[in-house]
Amino acid sequence: MKKIQLTIVALLGLVMMSFAQQKAVQKVVIKTPTVQCEMCKDRIEKYLFREEGVTASNVDIKKKTTTVTFLTDRTNVENIKAAISNAGFDADDVTAEEAAYKKLPKCCKKPEETKPATTN
Repeated sequence: MKKIQLTIVALLGLVMMSFAQQKAVQKVVIKTPTVQCEMCKDRIEKYLFREEGVTASNVDIKKKTTTVTFLTDRTNVENIKAAISNAGFDADDVTAEEAAYKKLPKCCKKPEETKPATTN
């Protein structure tokens, strides 16, 4: 009888430990309106790969969104937006970090707005 009780207690302990080790995972879609090309996509995904807690990221150039899966106990949405900003791109309400934006290749920068011709 004691062996059965010990076995049950051991199994319960293992089950409890496995639940405790499971990490909370969250998936978020962030608008990245300044994404222009494959180089932009690669740059953002590489920056996010280095961000602690990020398990996956995918940039959709056509939809101009970035989908990120991350561990909630390691990072949060604001840190992810900051990482995208540090790569030189806008992320939802966070604007691109100016120095990083200046270092982007020409194809990754916003197209210059054409100034209206002035007539005198």
